[in-house]
Amino acid sequence: MTTNKGYNTNEVRQARGSGYRIYTQFSRMLKKNPNMIIGFLILIIFTSMTIFADFISKYDPTAIDPSHRFMSPGATHWFGADVVGRDVYTRVIYGGRVSLLVGFMVAIFVTVAGLFIGLVSGYTPKLDIVIQRIMDALMSFPTLLLALALIAMLGGSVWNVIAVITIVDTPRMVRIVRSAVLSVREQQYVDAARGIGAPVQRILFMHIAPNTMAPVIVQATYFFAAAILTEASLSFLGLGIPPEDPSWGNILALGRKYLQQAFWIAFFPGLILTINVLAMNLVGDGLRDALDPKLSRSS
Repeated sequence: MTTNKGYNTNEVRQARGSGYRIYTQFSRMLKKNPNMIIGFLILIIFTSMTIFADFISKYDPTAIDPSHRFMSPGATHWFGADVVGRDVYTRVIYGGRVSLLVGFMVAIFVTVAGLFIGLVSGYTPKLDIVIQRIMDALMSFPTLLLALALIAMLGGSVWNVIAVITIVDTPRMVRIVRSAVLSVREQQYVDAARGIGAPVQRILFMHIAPNTMAPVIVQATYFFAAAILTEASLSFLGLGIPPEDPSWGNILALGRKYLQQAFWIAFFPGLILTINVLAMNLVGDGLRDALDPKLSRSS
């Protein structure tokens, strides 16, 4: 089938070409990138531990035992006990449920919102001006300062923390998607789609979006890691997850008061937090190598 501009439908199908290539490049890079595999394994292990926390720890994360107060790490308490005798190992595992949930949900929400807004912004010049001024306003504030202001207004809870971090991080994803759209929208297969009368939503989501997914997927992993750190920072400052719900951030906040007396209260959640963020960054670096054509050609 040929259009009046000389395009045929085969050219339009090229819009999905990079989406199919992503899977092939990813599979190839997964085999060649041991660091990425290590990152995946670490995340799978810790995620599994948080899911099955009820089966791998005999302690209640909120149970108080004054007789074990400040007990050092050992056979009874692998990571020691805190100021009121709660098992630190158990609290770290249960805290991972909250911290990893925040990272996972923020990555999803930021990706979906950033992709939609970025597509609209990059494809429609009139709306682009308005959207980018709003993004500029949000990005003019330091990330943590804006998050602190928003969480102070909304109050501390798991879903409020997720909402706040999503608001703070979405402008950066919008910029990334918009930049990719600007480089794609004048490609021949997009012109071909317009030429055969394809509706705007089909052009955006069937032809342009698949060709912007490589940087979006990579950045989503970094937003996952950044969200965990931001949640930990907010909870550490007493404005994030409520103290009754263990998270790595509020366990660290408790432990900082007893660094000289019982360093393990802060050390172990800090170590686990660092390992998980590092693992996600390893995954992100591996995805970048797999999905970035320039890096693929140079390797």
